[in-house]
Amino acid sequence: MTPSDPPSPEGSPIELTILPRIRDLGDGFEVRRVLPFAERRMVGPFVFFDQFGPTILRSGAGLDVRPHPHIGLATVTYLLEGEILHRDSLGSRQLIRPGAVNWMTAGRGIAHSERTPEEVRRHDSRIFGVQLWVGLPKAHEETAPAFHHHDAAALPEIEAKGLRLKVIAGNFGATRSPVATFAATLCADAEMAAGTTLALPAEHEERSLYVLSGAIEIGGHRVEPGRLLVFRPGEEVAIHAPVATRLLLLGGEAMDGPRHVWWNFVSSSKERIEQAKADWKARRFARVIDETEFIPLPD
Repeated sequence: MTPSDPPSPEGSPIELTILPRIRDLGDGFEVRRVLPFAERRMVGPFVFFDQFGPTILRSGAGLDVRPHPHIGLATVTYLLEGEILHRDSLGSRQLIRPGAVNWMTAGRGIAHSERTPEEVRRHDSRIFGVQLWVGLPKAHEETAPAFHHHDAAALPEIEAKGLRLKVIAGNFGATRSPVATFAATLCADAEMAAGTTLALPAEHEERSLYVLSGAIEIGGHRVEPGRLLVFRPGEEVAIHAPVATRLLLLGGEAMDGPRHVWWNFVSSSKERIEQAKADWKARRFARVIDETEFIPLPD
């Protein structure tokens, strides 16, 4: 059975609580897979969610996500700690640091890699972040691939006593990120001091919250780190932090129909995924710059 917490009490704004599953990406590097989930395939446009770290990468080692393809989605890499070097088949080469955003639109097809930079491998380093996939609306699934980087300073923040909320993509109330999205989106990083409360408005059709560290209380229900809470629509949610807490808010407009996810491919069409599989196997995707490795299709 896929893990989840017990059902929320009657009248709670929490519709579902999801516990991540551990996945090994190779070389002993593990992630916590949050989405897709058996009972909830997506929240808003978000069809995939991995947490990696917090962990220490020993000297001489590092994160090595080798060149691989995508279609029908946009990837979002967001770090809380560490550094990652992104390379892709468009010729992009971009270092990402905490608080910044790498937004890569795969559209009709792109390949990329993400690795720990060589200079960082010379000593022990910490890594902590999330990898999100945003499904593209049917009208944009075959859009031209693109890559955009946004420095941390470019992302707007909301500050109040004991609270700092960074809008990564989409909007939170009147505060909007410069990151271009294809549908209404909620993606925000919130840091809360002990004793503070955050009001999550009902503006977005679908909403969820992931506790990265600390703990929260909603209607007297305490939630520990490593849980994704999916909220019922239509009502404001009061989120209280009894201790210093960091959390991620995710959601937005519901997708325009189900999505098929196979390996790194996302599409509203199973036939389109079969075509992408054939294209990767035949090496028809453009090559990632400065990379020579090739990952075969999974069995």
